[in-house]
Amino acid sequence: MAKQQLEVLTALDVAKTQWYHFTAIVIAGMGFFTDAYDLFCITTVTKLLGRIYWADISKPNVPGILPYAVSSAVQGVALCGTLAGQLFFGWMGDKLGRKKVYGITLLLMILCSIASGFSFSSSREGVMGTLCFFRFWLGFGIGGDYPLSATIMSEYANKKTRGAFLAAVFAMQGFGILTGGVVSLIVSTAFGKYEKDSQNLIPVHQADYVWRIILMLGAVPAALTFYWRLKMPETARYTALVAKNVKQAAADMSKVLKVDIEENQTKMQSKEPEFGLFSAQFLRRHGLHLLGTASTWFLLDVAFYSQNLFQKDMFSAVHWIPKPAGMHAIQEVYEISKAQALIAIVSIIPGYWFTVALIDRIGRFAIQLMGFFFMSLFMFVLGVKYEYWKMHKIGFVVLYALTFFFANFGPNSTTFIVPAEIFPARLRSTCHGISAAWGKAGAIVGAFGVGHMTRHQKHVSEALLLLAISNALGFVFTFLVPETSGRSLEEMSGETDGVEENDEDPKIPPTLIV
Repeated sequence: MAKQQLEVLTALDVAKTQWYHFTAIVIAGMGFFTDAYDLFCITTVTKLLGRIYWADISKPNVPGILPYAVSSAVQGVALCGTLAGQLFFGWMGDKLGRKKVYGITLLLMILCSIASGFSFSSSREGVMGTLCFFRFWLGFGIGGDYPLSATIMSEYANKKTRGAFLAAVFAMQGFGILTGGVVSLIVSTAFGKYEKDSQNLIPVHQADYVWRIILMLGAVPAALTFYWRLKMPETARYTALVAKNVKQAAADMSKVLKVDIEENQTKMQSKEPEFGLFSAQFLRRHGLHLLGTASTWFLLDVAFYSQNLFQKDMFSAVHWIPKPAGMHAIQEVYEISKAQALIAIVSIIPGYWFTVALIDRIGRFAIQLMGFFFMSLFMFVLGVKYEYWKMHKIGFVVLYALTFFFANFGPNSTTFIVPAEIFPARLRSTCHGISAAWGKAGAIVGAFGVGHMTRHQKHVSEALLLLAISNALGFVFTFLVPETSGRSLEEMSGETDGVEENDEDPKIPPTLIV
């Protein structure tokens, strides 16, 4: 680390919060808004797909049901694409720079959201196959948004408010989930009039427009921020530490932030040897950290995505949503959407913003431990006394909502934040992508494994207990994750080792920090 590089990084660490910080939050956050909308709006229309394409005209009063294999594929294929995108774009973000690949992820989301709505075919299998194809590539674009947005925001932020900025970017997911429910409410209300005079449960042909419109509208928020993503400069940390062009880093930052940096030299070489990913030196410094971030994200997403993707089944099980045979197809979309929007308002969104408000005060470690603890507790209570809570649906919904609250005021936020802070700049995007990909592996386990259990009422209790165990293990593995509040990125990654600067700031050893 050369002195000129350190001057750039120090200037960023102590820079006052400025308008561009909020601009970056909006630009990066709209990506996560779109991510959440696209991943979870499918929940509101999955049952509608079964009613439309698997209805038996000889049984007009029996709702069509999407076969389990098809339902799992429709809901889970985007997660598979997301996993692949996190690994690929995470690696590309370190090789080519954050900015160069940032717009590609958004363009993929825009095109594939629109294409999903045009999943036409002469057979129902063809429609579902085309839908799955486009949702895989939609997920691929979404996957790239995780490591790139996290890395960009962490590298722009100052060390005092970095946690709040990162949490605010991720909190846009809550508004994306809410918007998915609200849009589905609006569209189903608009088309619901066509079913009012229907005497059977076979969907009217207008119902086929409902799910297509809902999926296609996911392109709108992404398109609104595409131009601004292309205009964002490369982060100074990448330019100074990876490209080693201090003058360019200073020039880029001066365009968007008011910082004082002496531009003495244009090229500097680090004194530290640049160890590679999974080298002996990397494993010695960051091996436990990567294990901690990947394992906790995996264990969290087993529970979190199970809850989100199959909440419609949970609410049907406790009769919070009417039985399918008691309502028309578009009405069912309305009821599921209403439940999703309500949960988002009372628990998901408040949980995210509690994190934004408190993360730089009480720290990442405490929030993650607390979140895993309460998620385990509430799921255990629901699982052990499931038959009781089925009969007391208000109590069930309250406890179920609290698990969402403590997921977001807990590990769902911190597992996104910490991997963007503790790894070296040249490996930061890659390591965040690896951690996030393990999270999506957990989501796939939840979607295909736990989802299979929730199909059968007699196994819902076991599914909830399994999720409680997953969260308890997340609590344990949290002890491998360091506390990062108030520290510079370079201190935590070891990139300032050997530099005599700011002696009052103690060095962070590459060991467990609590």
